[in-house]
Amino acid sequence: MYVDESTIKNPSGKSYTRHLLRTSYRKDGKVLKKTIANISSCSKEEINLLKQVFGKKNKRKKDPNTSITINLQSIKERTGKRFGAVYVLNEIAKRIGFHKALGSTRNAILILWLIFARIIQQGSRLSAVRLAQSVAVDEVLGSNQFNEDDLYKAMDWLEDNHCKIEDALIKNNKPSQLLLYDVTSSYLEGQQNDLAAYGYNRDGKKGKKQIVVGLLTDSDGEPLCIETFKGNTQDPQTCSERIIEIKKRFNVDKLTLVGDRGMIKSKQIKEIESNEGWNYITAITKPQINKMLKQGDFQMQLFDEQVQEIIVDDVRYVLRRNPVRVKEIRDNRESKLNKLKAAMLERQQYLNEHPKAKEEVAIRVLNAKVSKLKISKLVKFESSNRTLIIVYDKQSKLWQEEEKLDGCYVIKTSIIDSQILTGQQVHDRYKDLAYVEQAFRTMKTTLLEQRPVYVRKEKRTKAHVFITMLAYKLSRYMIKIIKEHEDELLKLLFATNKAPKNQVLELDDVINELNMIQNNELIIDTFTCQATKELRPVTQKLLDILNIKLPIPQVTNVIKM
Repeated sequence: MYVDESTIKNPSGKSYTRHLLRTSYRKDGKVLKKTIANISSCSKEEINLLKQVFGKKNKRKKDPNTSITINLQSIKERTGKRFGAVYVLNEIAKRIGFHKALGSTRNAILILWLIFARIIQQGSRLSAVRLAQSVAVDEVLGSNQFNEDDLYKAMDWLEDNHCKIEDALIKNNKPSQLLLYDVTSSYLEGQQNDLAAYGYNRDGKKGKKQIVVGLLTDSDGEPLCIETFKGNTQDPQTCSERIIEIKKRFNVDKLTLVGDRGMIKSKQIKEIESNEGWNYITAITKPQINKMLKQGDFQMQLFDEQVQEIIVDDVRYVLRRNPVRVKEIRDNRESKLNKLKAAMLERQQYLNEHPKAKEEVAIRVLNAKVSKLKISKLVKFESSNRTLIIVYDKQSKLWQEEEKLDGCYVIKTSIIDSQILTGQQVHDRYKDLAYVEQAFRTMKTTLLEQRPVYVRKEKRTKAHVFITMLAYKLSRYMIKIIKEHEDELLKLLFATNKAPKNQVLELDDVINELNMIQNNELIIDTFTCQATKELRPVTQKLLDILNIKLPIPQVTNVIKM
């Protein structure tokens, strides 16, 4: 090792001297340099002392009056905190405007840590405190020591400033005139949450109270606003509140709101149309399609793989039959039929083995299964001389009527002019609601694991959901960049010349890789400095594609000898 000294003059004539503690090594016949620590902040006496210890490159002259001996066994390395993931997340948070929107107060810094912790290792506030013991949070964020009570207070602060922070982020990334809105529910463990209530449970968890979450995104699926409602709030009610909120906060003259058939109903349509320049895109239900077919507004031949459109009473309808969905629905119907046949064989065997068993009971049990599978119009069970019979007819008018609208759907919009949006564009914008569904999946069950909700107060429940949305914004930005280099990263990750088949690079893999970067302490006699180990090729590539450079380690403690 040696001390590298360099003096730089700026145009005004001022000179600046920087000192680096460096080492050189050979690789593939080339001499390379590696910076161990930046010691420019040390005093002249301390730098001179380091020069005496390590000498100067190519000039090993020492002060004849100074004699220093270093025992190699005294050189030690102490494992430091994990540094890479929190540093990278913090740099990206700066890039997308989090620091500017949140501010620089202690509460803002703690919220940043909760966002990062949601990505690094999901859990409660207590688990975030414990995680901070092994991650360089203080060094990166300057958060000082904190406990779970501090984090709860920060969550209260976040909810108090919810709209202000969202508005700041929206100004940083101005949304388009087309907004996507959808809701989901998230079940709760326990009964004590202030927003907990029984409602339409989309998670399929019977007997669980829930909260309802509404998410507004731009046309690309970038989250803009999130709101948490009581668990029994109806979908259209959340939409009405959101329309009022959009009008108040965005102050837009032209806007198109996209929502599904359960969200934008007649009341919401009136609210949207009451604002000049506002439009909607939604869909109609199967009973509504049947009604319009009977009235002669639609004809079955309009349902084709290519979108068709028609205007009825100043409303534009876009019609399509999806052949893939047709196959899925009919395969599903056939699967239900096979389940019923298998159940009938089991019951028949039971009747044969138990002479006292009643066939009426068997029929009642089987017809209950038919009702549960929701095909009671098409299938029923009968019996004759203790022989069970399944009755259905695929050629019947009833069966054909049921199949008639398989894979058919109708999208409606108040945008009549095809020069503004073509029929295909209207169709595609409605299908963009999948972006919101993807956001819900990521926030609820996969990467960010919004559940379980370890808080009970209304404010903190809303803050927890808001933190999850902010974590999604940050992770979405990273994933978008990483996916562009996925094959190359997989090759490096698995040390092969070819990316493994069916392998997908998840953000968890990236975070785990970055977490391997540690701030170790190098102890040389009485000198202590921070140092990072040489990075793995895949780690360095990750930093390169994210355009992030790690800081040069600093000497943290110098003791004069």
